[in-house]
Amino acid sequence: MVESGIHLVHKTVGQSSFDVVRGFKRRAFEAGQKKLALGHGGTLDPFADGLLLVLAGQATRLMELMHPLPKTYVAEVAWGVETDTCDLHGKPVSEGSAAALTPAMLEAVLAPFFGWTDQIPPATSAKKIDGEAAYKKAHRGEEVVMRPSRVFLLSARWFGHDLPRRSTLELTCRGGFYVRSLARDLGRALGCGAHLTALRRTAIGPWRDPGEGGERLIAGADLLPWCPTRLLSDEEAAHLAHGRAIPVGESHPAMWSLPEGFPNPGAPLRALHEGRLVALLRPVEDGLRTFANLRGGL
Repeated sequence: MVESGIHLVHKTVGQSSFDVVRGFKRRAFEAGQKKLALGHGGTLDPFADGLLLVLAGQATRLMELMHPLPKTYVAEVAWGVETDTCDLHGKPVSEGSAAALTPAMLEAVLAPFFGWTDQIPPATSAKKIDGEAAYKKAHRGEEVVMRPSRVFLLSARWFGHDLPRRSTLELTCRGGFYVRSLARDLGRALGCGAHLTALRRTAIGPWRDPGEGGERLIAGADLLPWCPTRLLSDEEAAHLAHGRAIPVGESHPAMWSLPEGFPNPGAPLRALHEGRLVALLRPVEDGLRTFANLRGGL
């Protein structure tokens, strides 16, 4: 059985995010769960590995809450060549000498990228253009003009250098940030060109990569721990299930705090009943009402 909830999965290099989801669909089909809803909480490129969130059952209704979470990556940046995909599988579009690079220069070049900035996604990204992923248009040979996106980078630090060939960077950003684009833009700022040769996602919000072959199910009180909690009585749970409001009552603070300086993701109030997440709530004139009913609970 594929249990409902959020599955922490390690995606390997070469797999697409949809390959991982298809694996869960096969498992569900073999267990007789032909109608089980499945999706993922944020794409990883095939050349990348690390943490992928697979949402199963009613947890697919939480998908939009995953996007604004902090995501942490470790990236290997190769200096001297920019590619059309901004990664190792692309064709070189420009080259330059990286011989003059120093750790101090690389430290200084990061500064303009912190906080909110406008970033142009790679043409081979999943960003939608006229309702279709940009990479599909690019692979057909169509001209792809990407518009800048507003993105947020909380922190970045160099892990190590093998200059002038490559450097390793650890960074934490908000969903929607393209690490490939950062590598490209760092190379342009330094005048030598750059692209990614490896990328690993190590964490999303409070959850860490389980490692190769690892898988962990998140359910109940471990779901959405950055949200405040309203504990429900049996009567209140029944009221919400039938679309009725409940009193505001007492809520409990979030169990996990966002990193200092990270944008507020607009966390909703979660409703827990007997250890299960049964609904997301919003305030109304007569108390609290459900805006997402997680039927059966998670």
